Amino acid sequence: MQTPRQTMNVQALLHRVCLTWEGLGVSTPSKSPGELAASAPSPEASQIPFAEAVWTWARIAALSFGGPAGQIAVMHRILVEEKRWIGETRFLHALNYCMLLPGPEAHELAIYIGWLMHRLKGGIVAGTLFVLPGLVVLALLSFLYAVFGTIGIVQALFFGLKAAVLAVVIEAVLRVGRRALKNRALIVIACAAFLAIFAFGLPFPLIVGTAALVGFAGTAADLKWFRVSDVHGFARDEGGSPALIDAMFAREIPEHVRPSTARLVIAAGFGAAVWLGPLYLLAAWFGRRSVFASIGFFNAKMAVVTFGGAYAVLAYMAQQAVEYYHWLKPGEMLVGLGLAETTPGPLISVVQFVGFLAAFRAPAPLGSIAAGFLGGLTAMWATFVPPFIWIFVGGPYIEALIGNKSLNAALSAITAAVVGVILNLAVWFALHVLFSRVEVIRTMALSLSVPVLSSIDWRAAAIAVFATVALFRLKMEMIAVLAASCAIGMGWYVGSMLF
Repeated sequence: MQTPRQTMNVQALLHRVCLTWEGLGVSTPSKSPGELAASAPSPEASQIPFAEAVWTWARIAALSFGGPAGQIAVMHRILVEEKRWIGETRFLHALNYCMLLPGPEAHELAIYIGWLMHRLKGGIVAGTLFVLPGLVVLALLSFLYAVFGTIGIVQALFFGLKAAVLAVVIEAVLRVGRRALKNRALIVIACAAFLAIFAFGLPFPLIVGTAALVGFAGTAADLKWFRVSDVHGFARDEGGSPALIDAMFAREIPEHVRPSTARLVIAAGFGAAVWLGPLYLLAAWFGRRSVFASIGFFNAKMAVVTFGGAYAVLAYMAQQAVEYYHWLKPGEMLVGLGLAETTPGPLISVVQFVGFLAAFRAPAPLGSIAAGFLGGLTAMWATFVPPFIWIFVGGPYIEALIGNKSLNAALSAITAAVVGVILNLAVWFALHVLFSRVEVIRTMALSLSVPVLSSIDWRAAAIAVFATVALFRLKMEMIAVLAASCAIGMGWYVGSMLF
């Protein structure tokens, strides 16, 4: 049973939400917080059938194309608007705080909502189904590229694909920038992040950590540049009655959502063993210097330090996998991104493509194909197990931190830095797609990549321009743009063979 103190806390939270709605100029519900809590159906009456949730998560996974923005939109449409399982306000609360966590925010959001609905098993099912279709499809595509990628017609297909991806990344810069750069301080942070990684080659974790500290300190000091006029993540729930989860929580907060130190310790310890145990076994079996150990521990490190969403993870991975480990070439990184864009599931599933090629090219003691599949699976395991740990360990505390001004400031600064990092990714892609020769000029602390203008590839430039116009002016779907670009690349190849 809920104590009077707990009831007052719930009512106070609902009242705060109502005040926030009014501050945004949105009308509040006609019922008071107390009446809303009293009229909410019992948890038993509002319980969402687990079997129905499983099929719903499978449906979401099958429709989750187009990167994190598209995946979040699919979840919102099905879970908030169609099913009315979770309200708009709670959905946005979860999204905002998943942005604080390292790793892909759309995957973490799925785990979070599944956990809210059906505890541990709900989070595991939601998170697993969210990545499973992409894992299967991308494993097959990675195999086809590794085995048949040198065939002319296949090269032509991937040539068109990687040229079109440049437009996709530019679109991501603009989309995230419009959302994130709300004041002059955040614009300065974004510019500084771009210069730090493009001109000085500073590591991504250092850039993100510095941005978080700057945002935190600027807000704590109440500096004018850091003031934001709007409120993160609050919106009015439409419809006459609260969503099912909100109705349940208004009456009584479930036990698994309440903070518990004992549960935190158990979840952290067991989660770390499940995550890192297989990676240490691989290192012990194949050797600590093997490609499998490198793939596993690189992706494990990336899962911990890459804040700011899928494109932030991608930027860090591209820098390390291409320039440090030399697992693949810059153009192949673009191919992997294009394949991930055309498959359902998180965009960062491209780690499977990278892991497949890395192990395929250094397979000992396995055969190339077996090594490739194991390398891809290792990369996926190291990348996608940690989000389960973050949610199961921190989920109860995430809701308790809703409305924390300092944390919102750190989140805003991180997102601004990510804009600069994605811009660097767009420039890096453009240099390696549009020019066959790129020289690196090093002067003191500077390290600048400069293209040789005479080496421009006019065919790649034409496809990139087409993809940009199709996305921005014609408002074509991303999948259609990528498919058309592949067709253009193949058409040029066939034409060159015939004429």
